[in-house]
Amino acid sequence: MNDALAGISTEPAAEAFAHRYREQPRPLPRPWNEVLRTQLDHRSVRSYLASPISEETLELLVAAAQSAPTSSNLQAWSVVAVRDVARKAELARLAGGQAHIVQAPLVLVWIADLSRITRIAAAQGVELEGADFTESFLLATIDAALAAQNAVVAAESLGLGTVYIGALRNHPLEVAALLELPERAFAVFGLVVGHPDPARPADIKPRLPQAAVLHHEVYDAEAQVEAVRRHDAHSLAFRAEQGLDATPWSAQAIQRLRTVASLMGRHVLRQAVAKLGFPLK
Repeated sequence: MNDALAGISTEPAAEAFAHRYREQPRPLPRPWNEVLRTQLDHRSVRSYLASPISEETLELLVAAAQSAPTSSNLQAWSVVAVRDVARKAELARLAGGQAHIVQAPLVLVWIADLSRITRIAAAQGVELEGADFTESFLLATIDAALAAQNAVVAAESLGLGTVYIGALRNHPLEVAALLELPERAFAVFGLVVGHPDPARPADIKPRLPQAAVLHHEVYDAEAQVEAVRRHDAHSLAFRAEQGLDATPWSAQAIQRLRTVASLMGRHVLRQAVAKLGFPLK
């Protein structure tokens, strides 16, 4: 924690806000509970012990995922649990060599899945004209993301660590082949799950001040300028603590979208998704 937060209130909500934003919160009484503590304490974990994740725990995580909202109750997602070392190694290769994918005991690959309802309809002799449109693909993708985030909160409430693997979208066709996905099924991202290595603890990465993301009644772009300036300073302090180069958040964000090359192959994602059975009309 940086010096600006020295002497922060020990009131739980204020302390959690200070860790998340790297700023002194307003001294207001706030509602608080253990769910909020788990959510505000989130951090990406990239170092894991070899300890396995039990089948009982996996079932709890999926139950939490299935308790997330789902559009029109279509439940248009699936998840593939990957424990096999060779298959994890191939996922790691496709994701650019991320070692924690192999190191952790479990990788959950979240699938936007219209194949299930397509098969159900076909068994009844019904063709799903609406499944070919962008809205349906977006619906399934959002369903998968909501489910996955519920699983993240559940996992972290059990003391487990997680980190999302968006880089699976760098090679969507190869990931689909590796997991033997049917037509109209697309791997949105992976999620590494495991027991964090206490010898290499992860820290809470600061987020943009709420003035940059929270708008009242109408969108307010002007308020973002000062908020981004403060966040750049906090991100620099965080990176210094982590032994990383002095690149502020805004520069990182710009670089991520500056060129086609920075998309790491995802510039052809629409074409790949079409090959997987999503025409995106």
